[in-house]
Amino acid sequence: TTAQTPLRILEALSATGLRAVRYAKEIPNASDIVANDLSAEAAKLIQRNIDHNGCADRVSASCSDASLLMYGSQQPGTHYDVVDLDPYGSPAQFLPSALQCVAEGGLLCVTCTDMAVLCGNHGDACYGKYGSVPVKSPFCHEMALRILLASLSSHAGRYHRYIVPMLSLSIDFYIRVFVRVYTSPGKVKEVPCNLATVYNCTGCSSFHLQPWARAVPSAGANPKILPAMGPVVPQQCAECGFKFHVGGPIWRAPISDPVFVSKVVDDVVARREAFGTADRIIGMLSMVNEELADVPLYYCMSKICNVVHCSSPKILALFSALIRLGYRASFVHSCKTGVKTNAPAHVLWDVMRAWVQSNPVKTPSEQSPAAKILAKETKLEVSFEILPEANPPSRKNNLLRRQLNPEPGWGPKCRAKKRHADGEVENELEKRKRLQGKRVKKPQPDLKKFACKRFLAGECPLAEEDCCYHHKVATEAPASGTQEEEMEPSSTP
Repeated sequence: TTAQTPLRILEALSATGLRAVRYAKEIPNASDIVANDLSAEAAKLIQRNIDHNGCADRVSASCSDASLLMYGSQQPGTHYDVVDLDPYGSPAQFLPSALQCVAEGGLLCVTCTDMAVLCGNHGDACYGKYGSVPVKSPFCHEMALRILLASLSSHAGRYHRYIVPMLSLSIDFYIRVFVRVYTSPGKVKEVPCNLATVYNCTGCSSFHLQPWARAVPSAGANPKILPAMGPVVPQQCAECGFKFHVGGPIWRAPISDPVFVSKVVDDVVARREAFGTADRIIGMLSMVNEELADVPLYYCMSKICNVVHCSSPKILALFSALIRLGYRASFVHSCKTGVKTNAPAHVLWDVMRAWVQSNPVKTPSEQSPAAKILAKETKLEVSFEILPEANPPSRKNNLLRRQLNPEPGWGPKCRAKKRHADGEVENELEKRKRLQGKRVKKPQPDLKKFACKRFLAGECPLAEEDCCYHHKVATEAPASGTQEEEMEPSSTP
């Protein structure tokens, strides 16, 4: 769209409506913005913020179920040019409706904050929500982005639509992707070529990708899609002899569009005074553009050095060594010590063996990955002298690439607090009173007034003080006129 084309924007899970207000303030051609939330209290707060910021002519508040609202916008003329999903946790339940209500070529913005699920701590939950199994590994944050893109692509394909990733970011405690959505049954058939299974070595953390399909030129306009050739790995890792963890499917195609990212950077630079975090935006997007777009996943420098128990070389020295060998290398925005390279795993470990030769380490145990890796001979001539081209422009220009958190413990907070009927937030004292006694154990009945049947049968192995029943023997019926009570065991006559 051009700067003059009117835009319809839906913020489906708006909460306070502040992002919708920012859309109205910062996007001149945003003519119709809907800020929706299921909570009636949130809808009132949205309307209050709209009135306070003076943008009621372009922003409207809505109190509706997000999925139903989006399902109701599937017909031509009711589509939204931009749909923004920013839920508390996973957006999985909103993806089918969101992908159907986006206009042709429209932008879908999706945020995930359930990083424990996407990064491998709860693989079963990840499969249930996103249809992929994660691998708990150093590259987990980029894998989380690629799992989300694979899930979006899977949902879109059911409606003959496909996605084109424009920008994918792993920021602080969440991930966020921006994709354009198009309709083409022919393109949907090519989607398997963009998917892959991940093999991650449990010993040295080397990884390999097995594509799902391959495109073969045909006589027609569209290529023929055939199954991929494989497998790409043996049963055991060729570097250390350990077995593999298997994960996926993930999106293996580029996750960002360099042209789009460059335009965003240029726009932020031109309007720097309009953005309070302009320095961070420019720095992070510059790093995204410097990443190797055609190389999925990355190695973590600290993990590589930990495997062979050596000190870490300067990351620019490692880049220089790989560049001299004819390969490419770059930083990654999602990990401070991440190394993205198109060099095969055996080349990377050859470089590390050369580093260990000049920086000796203690003899590792025979069964460790380090012993098997270092036992091999170095076949390549490696030099760690730093090359000028190894240093990326964002680092040369001292851009703000990784901003520190503003305060200790900064990050996602708990869900919205419970409110009373009058709209007032429940305070801590009221919450304690409401939950008082919830976890207190109920008093158990006194069982000492009942006779122990095992004792009466002569089978109870416990002493009377240890048994929960009494061990008193039933006495004969007392003579008439006595006040002594008769104690008889309970039995059926």
